[in-house]
Parts: sequence; C-alpha cells; structure tokens
Amino acid sequence: MRFAGMSALIRRMLVALAALTFLIVGGALAYLVLGHGRWQFGECLYMTLTTVATVGYSELPGLKEVPGGRGLTMAIIVFGVAAIAYFQANLTALLVEGAIGHVLRRNRMRKQIDALVDHVVVAGAGATGRHVLEELMATQTPFVVIDRDNHHLERINEDMAGGKLLYVHGDATDDHTLVLAGVTRAKGVVAALTQDKDNLYVTLSARSLNAQARIVTKIVEADAAAKMIRAGASSVVNPTKIGGRRMASELIRPEVNEFFDQMLLDKDRNLRLEGVSVPERSPFVGRALKGTLIRRETKLLVVAVRGTDRTFNYNPDPEFVIEAGSTLIVMGETESILKLRRLVTEGVSMSMPAAPLAAPEPRDPR
Repeated sequence: MRFAGMSALIRRMLVALAALTFLIVGGALAYLVLGHGRWQFGECLYMTLTTVATVGYSELPGLKEVPGGRGLTMAIIVFGVAAIAYFQANLTALLVEGAIGHVLRRNRMRKQIDALVDHVVVAGAGATGRHVLEELMATQTPFVVIDRDNHHLERINEDMAGGKLLYVHGDATDDHTLVLAGVTRAKGVVAALTQDKDNLYVTLSARSLNAQARIVTKIVEADAAAKMIRAGASSVVNPTKIGGRRMASELIRPEVNEFFDQMLLDKDRNLRLEGVSVPERSPFVGRALKGTLIRRETKLLVVAVRGTDRTFNYNPDPEFVIEAGSTLIVMGETESILKLRRLVTEGVSMSMPAAPLAAPEPRDPR
C-alpha cells in the first residue's frame, strides 16, 4: 500500500470523526442551554444522537414549548446527515485502501512478478541497495527488490518508483523468498545486505536456484571476496574500497569525475556506458563497424569492443569486423541503447547494405 496515501486517509478519517463528535456534543449542550435546566445532559445527548442518526424515537419532554427547540433539531438533522455521510465515506475509503486495497495490490504485484523473465533480483534496499535501484530504474532494467522492512519498501515505492515498485517483503536469505522474487528466471542477482554472512547465504541460495544468473555480491571485509567467489558470485564489490578510490580520483582527476557525474546525473538525456552482446545469428556478425550504421541509426558512440577472448579493442577503427559473441561497449542515451539491443538481435529497420562478397581469386594466366 502507498504509505503517504494511507496517512492522508487517516487524517481525513480523524477530521470526520472530530466533526461528528463536535456536532453531537455541541448539539447536546445547545439543548441544555435552550432548556434552562429543564432537561439533564444525558437526555440532551440522547436526543442529539437519535437526531443525528435519523432514528428519532421521541422528542425531549416539552421541546415544542421551548423557543428555537425544533429549529435546533432541524439544524442538527441537516448537519448530522452531512457529517455521517462524510464519516462513512472516509471509513469506506480507509477500508478499501487499507485491508482490501492492500490485498488487491499485493495480488496484482504478485502476478506482475510471476510474469517477469530475465529481470534482476536485488536483495536488500538499504544504503547500497537504494543506489542499485536508482541505476536499474534509470536504465529501464526490470527488477524485483527484497527487504525485511515493509515500511521502508513502501517509502521507496512512493519516493522513487511512483507506486510501481515490484517488491517482496521478507528475508532474502530464505530460498522461498528468492523464489517468490523470480530468482529462477532472473538474469542477475544483487546481494546488497548489510553483513557479509547474509550476502554469502544469498549468493549460495541464488546460485543453487539459478546456475546461469550473474550474481554481484557486496562485501564489507576484503577477505570475504574469495569466499563469495567460491560460493558462486560472478563478481564482488567493496563499497568502501570504491569510495576510497573515488576520493583519491576526485583529488587527482576532478575533470574526469565531473564528466562521469554529469553523464550519470543528467535527467534529461540519461547517458550511460553499456555493453551490448552480439549473438551468433545477428545481422551485425561479419560486418565492419562502418557497415552497421550504428552511429546513424542510434547516435551511439562505440568506445570499445570486447572479443570472445575477453580482450578489449579500444576506440576500434571503422573497418573493425564484428564477430559473433563479442560485446560492443557503447556510450549514449538509454533509449538508444535499448534500440541497439533490438537491432543487434533482430536487425529491425536497419538499412544496412549487404555484406560485401569476397573477391574472386585471379586466374592463373598459364
């Protein structure tokens, strides 16, 4: 459920309850004043309650003889109907948005998670995990986040995802929780919990449930890296180490850091460095870079190509021939990168010329 929305509903509910209480107590006091001691406060309160509830069993004794008595009753009826209606409307909204609404949203989210394939499972939405979520959202990468703190997940859902966050409330070290997040169908897992032992459990469980997924694990202590790799992690990240290197880099090469910061923080353009893999049957295979028209079709800059031997060719020439299984390291906007991924796998709308045929061998003049 949306945390801020629930707070607003509760506030309106309290306002409606306060208005109804004020009307009942105020009406009883008004009868008491008009009667000049003719009726007791309990009788006046009973009269007000029956009037507001539109039950109307009987009037106070001698009410018609009191000037303004029936006028006060009519006013209480009018305002009472409005107060009751306002109170009932807010009570209904609270129930629907609360218990019933929570069940409906949970079921809808459960169906959305079950439909995901090749997504990322993020274990932990703390200080590190929150930045992971920001980057996944910026690159339009589908993901499911797991965390023990349901209120924290609701705040992230409201503040960052606009109510569209897919999450599982539970313990990420539990296999059942990982399965609920779709880890068996995921292409990647991020273990970003607070303690190394918890991240180790997540890594072991995720690897046993999905042998193909890429698992990136956070470590706190440097000597935990080898254990994580043996447990099945594809890569480990030490935030403290990265933070120290970044501080030194800010001191030595501030312009370069400013460039990357501007690139990552530009909300209008959303620039990123990404790797795009080239499958075997891609129309890019066997073509020179200049023949793929990547620059014209997507406005992306190819800064490097990683070959099948995992070596990088930096700033490749236009004549560089793309091989199956290689990875194009490109820089540009997220939308353009997504378009390139489609073009690499499908070749849609690529007006590429046909690959040149090999020149025939010259005949022997003899």
